[in-house]
Amino acid sequence: MKNKILIVGNKDGFISSNLIHYLKKKKIKISLINFKKFIIKDHKYFSKFNLIINTSTTHKFIKTYYSEMNDRDLLIAKKIKKIDNIKFVMLSTRKVYKTGVNIKEDGKINPTCFYSKNSLKAEINVKKILNEKRILILRISNLIGYNTYHPKKIHHTFSSIFFEYIKKNQIFESKSYFKDFIGVNKFSEIVLKLIKKNAYGIYNISIGKKIYLKNIIKWLNFYNPKKSTVKTIKNNNIECFTLSNKKLLNFISIKNNQIDLKRECLNLSKKFFKKVK
Repeated sequence: MKNKILIVGNKDGFISSNLIHYLKKKKIKISLINFKKFIIKDHKYFSKFNLIINTSTTHKFIKTYYSEMNDRDLLIAKKIKKIDNIKFVMLSTRKVYKTGVNIKEDGKINPTCFYSKNSLKAEINVKKILNEKRILILRISNLIGYNTYHPKKIHHTFSSIFFEYIKKNQIFESKSYFKDFIGVNKFSEIVLKLIKKNAYGIYNISIGKKIYLKNIIKWLNFYNPKKSTVKTIKNNNIECFTLSNKKLLNFISIKNNQIDLKRECLNLSKKFFKKVK
């Protein structure tokens, strides 16, 4: 692979750190830069890269009304607008869709929170700046993977929230709730395959199946030595959904199933509970 990739983000970020670790294992040429340094670089700096992946965001983008100054995807697109050889990968969210089952990329749009509304606005604005063949938009389901939790993190995953509560011996009520999850290692593998095939447009990134919360919780809690003392707490804000990944699987060859997700959850459980002993 001849591409040299620039990742915009922080070395301890959840997606950036996992993506870098995976790409380095695959001998891919990558560089990491935080957004503040990125935005002041000149065009000469960008000429050595073929592709930019933005993994950075701000608290205001997630929690408040849309503003162009908080839209890092838009600011990056403007920065590279005149550099034709650079493609841009932006990470969006499944929350732009109306909740349902087997949601396709052209499914009904219904963002209901600041983050989803702002993400959709960012997608639209980036498309106004860059040619469509220069943009790869990934609408991601719930990512599972290693992410050391601390209160200053601005965007939490299901697993980091789970471990936050388990420290207090609390656990989510699961009932018959389900979501669509994907392990961060599988996500990284998909990103690389899409890049290698010069993909552009919008792709759902998911397992594409109902993953019941009772199973995810069981796997994440597998190595907990205090299982019997855990108290169940109610959660009335759970949305059940699955994304269709048919477009993705038709474009790249990849095994994407529940067994890989279970393995990632068990590894995460072992790592977490070993650390907190």
